Amino acid sequence: MTAAVAVDLGKTGCRAVLWSGDGPAHDVHEVPGAPGLAADHGVAAARNSVCAAVLPLLVREPSHRLAAVCVGAAGAAAAPEAARELAALLLADLPTDEVAVTSDAVTAHAGALGGRTGVVLAIGTGAVAIGIGDDGTYARVDGWGPWLGDAGSGAWIGAAGLQAALRAHDGRGPDTALLAATARRFGDLDKLPSAITGDGNPARTAASFAPEVARAAAAGDVAASAIVRDAAAALAEAVLAAARRIGGDGELPVTVTGGLTGLGEPLMAPLRTALATAAPPLSLRPPLGDPLDGARLLALDTTLPHEPLLVRVRRTTPPSPVPSAPVSPPAVA
Repeated sequence: MTAAVAVDLGKTGCRAVLWSGDGPAHDVHEVPGAPGLAADHGVAAARNSVCAAVLPLLVREPSHRLAAVCVGAAGAAAAPEAARELAALLLADLPTDEVAVTSDAVTAHAGALGGRTGVVLAIGTGAVAIGIGDDGTYARVDGWGPWLGDAGSGAWIGAAGLQAALRAHDGRGPDTALLAATARRFGDLDKLPSAITGDGNPARTAASFAPEVARAAAAGDVAASAIVRDAAAALAEAVLAAARRIGGDGELPVTVTGGLTGLGEPLMAPLRTALATAAPPLSLRPPLGDPLDGARLLALDTTLPHEPLLVRVRRTTPPSPVPSAPVSPPAVA
């Protein structure tokens, strides 16, 4: 029975799932991720993660003939030669007819819009807008990280909320409920800088405060409300920039994904308002699927507008059989 494997390779985790023509996918198999294809030894680490995620799926389903594997990998957009190298290595490692490698942003886009053109805004700790046009035109807006960009992201909102609390603490700014919220969350404000950097990931720590900012905004706090409105305006600006760059006629579909959507109406209401009055026209709709759904679509369909953004390598000799016992992934050099 013919099957395809979809892989979502991130820096934290690597998820894989096997799809066949006889029904829905089975359980997702997840292993630790890799630091990104552009990192030192990034290809070797990515190869190790993908094989660790995929090979157990094939052992459990030995009757399937694997037609294609599609990997959405962090760092692939910045390192196309590394993406090609990874595809060739995986073709040697896995019993599949074809391997496709692309950016995880591309698979996320394909999943969210069902393989159609448009703009996907992904918001979490960071923020990036990805646009893909009818002719395969690709636009990436922001996603520059917490020190250079990610405007409107969780880290951005959280940091702005903490800054507002410190201004109130110093007497440089108006009183705000964020002052008490910061003290509850982090303790002594005089020790806030070390509390933010203590776990080595200050962006993630700052982002953890974003829900407090949203709650304060929902309760009518003036400072928090201004922060969330500014975040929505920055996110809308990224979507509009991506839409302008990919062009197209008529109403362009837009979807928003990521954990920051959990802030709810304090963020999403002003974002919807900003997009509703945009030019060109933008149509906000819920996401249809996730990056694994996108990787499955791209594995099986070479006619989608995302195709110019993929590296595909195809086997010219028969593949080796699936191992009948649990296997170890290739060693990382």
